[in-house]
Amino acid sequence: MKINSLNTILFQLGICIFPFLQFSCSPKSTFRIIDKPITWNQEREELSLKYLEDRHGLDQKTASIHPRMVVVHWTAINTIEVTFDVFDPATLAGRPDLTGASNLNVSSQFLIDRDGTIFRLLPDTTFARHTIGLNYLAIGVENIGGDDMPLTKEQLKANEELIRYLERKYEIDYVIGHYEYQNFQTTDLWKEADPDYRTVKTDPGEAFMKKLRKNLADLNLKPVPTL
Repeated sequence: MKINSLNTILFQLGICIFPFLQFSCSPKSTFRIIDKPITWNQEREELSLKYLEDRHGLDQKTASIHPRMVVVHWTAINTIEVTFDVFDPATLAGRPDLTGASNLNVSSQFLIDRDGTIFRLLPDTTFARHTIGLNYLAIGVENIGGDDMPLTKEQLKANEELIRYLERKYEIDYVIGHYEYQNFQTTDLWKEADPDYRTVKTDPGEAFMKKLRKNLADLNLKPVPTL
């Protein structure tokens, strides 16, 4: 068989062969998640259980969630390394607007870099503090970016792939931007003990969420409630 014909067949199988050289040439990148765990110790477990009880009114034996929602965020921090260092400690420092509610540090289950690389900071169903009133059922997805650093097309693709992966595993009803969380205050899903504990959010930007929802339209997710 001629080498050109062989290359044609092997290309269709995702393999290229030239004399003395073999390598993958699959036209589609592989979806993968890289585990990069933040600290989960007894202190974080206890603070999480206390948050679940005090803020959400839930008395649980383990700091776990039953995911029904994905909340998309941006970090307002420019690098993975600095973001990881912020999320890693069990306790929160320097945020009086948040420490009044709990000393538990903020975090998310997932973190996506500018190039679309997906890192898992906590197991999917481990509790994380990232969205007032909804932490107990929401998986958080942080993206490196902010108002002055709009999220990238690589992050858009990664968010879509990650959400599709999560939707296959769990009964995900909603995918929302962090800025939309207060729309759930009038629903049965809302669980926050303090009626005055709110923060104003803009992440991850309305334009990004519009594109993400368009890409996920076939999942037939529930619309965000209106206030």
